[in-house]
Amino acid sequence: MGEFLAEIKVRINETHRSLQTARAVGDEFLADAHASELEDLYRIAARNGVDCA
Repeated sequence: MGEFLAEIKVRINETHRSLQTARAVGDEFLADAHASELEDLYRIAARNGVDCA
């Protein structure tokens, strides 16, 4: 689980930064895509007992 935990946290952090960047430049389509991906990552993490809150 250690490798999974590390990877999911990295992916969440990267996606969160990408979401912030998309919002900052006003790209709503890309922001929506990143927001959806972030929701999916949180859902996967929760399903596997990883607390990313």
